[in-house]
Amino acid sequence: MTRNYSNWFIRARLKTRQLLLLAAMEEEGNVRRAAEVLGMAQPAASKLLKDLEEMLGVSLFDRTQQGMRATLYGEVMIRHARMVLSTLSHAHDEISALRAGLTGQVRIGTIAAAGATLVPRAIARIKQTSPLLQIWAYIETSDVLLPKLAQGELDIMVGRVLERQDQFKDAVRYELLAGEPVCAVVRPGHPLEEARDLTLRGLVNASWVLHPPGSVLRHRFDMMFAQIGLTPPQDVVNTGNFLAIASLLMHSDMIAVLPDEVAAQYEVNGVLKRLAIDLPCQMDAFGIITSQNQLLSPAAASVLETLRTVAHEVYGVRPGHE
Repeated sequence: MTRNYSNWFIRARLKTRQLLLLAAMEEEGNVRRAAEVLGMAQPAASKLLKDLEEMLGVSLFDRTQQGMRATLYGEVMIRHARMVLSTLSHAHDEISALRAGLTGQVRIGTIAAAGATLVPRAIARIKQTSPLLQIWAYIETSDVLLPKLAQGELDIMVGRVLERQDQFKDAVRYELLAGEPVCAVVRPGHPLEEARDLTLRGLVNASWVLHPPGSVLRHRFDMMFAQIGLTPPQDVVNTGNFLAIASLLMHSDMIAVLPDEVAAQYEVNGVLKRLAIDLPCQMDAFGIITSQNQLLSPAAASVLETLRTVAHEVYGVRPGHE
């Protein structure tokens, strides 16, 4: 089949250096510093920017007293420039991996719940058939992971699209997996370990380890107390680091809130104990998320299919099937 290579960027002979300049301009705020970062003369950088604006027919930056600020058109080009540069970087990494005798590289971002069961099981399974596949697994919150996926820094994400992240909804494909209930946990041997009559009112003055203010889980935890007329707990240590949470619980009588899927893994290993109290602050459902604008490499596509298979085993759903 004959392809029609008539895209504007081919006709205009768009240069990689122009994409690099856009990314540097966003970070540095003016042409001079961006040029220095890229190792080019300022006049050359200014010409690259001017040529790009002329070929697009729009102004990409406003000149202000504080420096140069991207216009709406500039923000669009910067976002896509980063995606192109990230894709080229991944292509280089894959070629380097293949030359070294590897089978590819895949970057997965996941929230803690899926990071406790789904993702490790899927990785273990794919490594049985592809032992040389290089995998990076990042455990973070969805608000951190989704921009990285949109910018091409991740191949696959397991998480959620938050209400405040509407700008990404049309750029990603979402495959529903499951809800994320949470629970209260303590160290084994905690005075409340065997208690069966626990209430929120009885725990409001306890010492807690909680996700920091501004996080979705913390907001819903605080609202849980507010809805029954109580001021949320004030004796609080703020951290979202699970190693820190486990260590704090081990050395104190603090209580923490964790996704039930994570707590179950710790409990099986005798590290933590779930308290007998239902917390009405369940997180929204999460799913497998991929970019609509980025083709998956064969290795990433294989990992995606493995995630879907293991998701059916863990959650009883078949993501990717209409």
